[in-house]
Amino acid sequence: MSNRQMVIVGVILLGLFTLSQSFFIVDERERVILFQFGEVKGLDFEPGLHLKTPFVQNTRSVERRVMSLDSRSEEFLTSEKKNVKVNYYVKWRVAELRKFYRATGGQELVAADRLSSIMNRALRDQFSTRTIREAVSDERNAIMQTVQEETREPVQELGVEIVDVRVKAIDLPDEVSESVYQRMRAERQRVAADFRARGKEEAEEIRADADRKAEVILANAYKEAEEIRGRGDARAAEIYANAYSDDQEFYQFYRSLNIYRRAFAGNDSVMVLQPEGELFKYFNPKDER
Repeated sequence: MSNRQMVIVGVILLGLFTLSQSFFIVDERERVILFQFGEVKGLDFEPGLHLKTPFVQNTRSVERRVMSLDSRSEEFLTSEKKNVKVNYYVKWRVAELRKFYRATGGQELVAADRLSSIMNRALRDQFSTRTIREAVSDERNAIMQTVQEETREPVQELGVEIVDVRVKAIDLPDEVSESVYQRMRAERQRVAADFRARGKEEAEEIRADADRKAEVILANAYKEAEEIRGRGDARAAEIYANAYSDDQEFYQFYRSLNIYRRAFAGNDSVMVLQPEGELFKYFNPKDER
């Protein structure tokens, strides 16, 4: 390749590079600032392709969309002089591009850091005027609304706008949480013991009432059984009496047989009686009656 051809190629490349530096593209998700020797010459360009002076002007892009600031847990002091750990997030976006660049140099991290300091001060002031119960109740929304209103002017100096502020969690410090949990556990155990004691007392009352009713039922049953048995014995005696009255001699003979059976039931039974006695009259073959 000759020198002339090299020069032509160099000129073409230089022209292409100059041409590439003469345009900039604006994405719909971002906002662009145009600088000339460090001075702002234009901002808030419409999305698309735009011209600029090559090697003299340059651009810087800033996020157009809503951004999130997730804070780490911060400890705030309540009106009761008790610390609480608060975790919150902030939704924000760039409102005034020129002011945002002057305040932060167009750095989103710088803006987020300064925004975090502003929000921390505002939240600290709000929690210092409320108790823990008020902070975790329905007043939480009121706290967030007040914080958003009180920080509107400071964040405007950064050229940003607060879209929303929300508390994600409010917790007690670890050492306080443990003591609170212990008290809660002791209270629940006390309530459980009270329920058990009342249940045991009621169970004893039910058991005593059941035992009393069982005794009454058994007594009534025994009484009724004795009455039935008495009526049965009386009826049996009546039947026996009627039967024996028809033949008294047979009745005496029958009773004598029963006496013999019981008297001679044992193998070693010994009785000393006169043979002519009344007991042995049915053993005498001679009828002495």
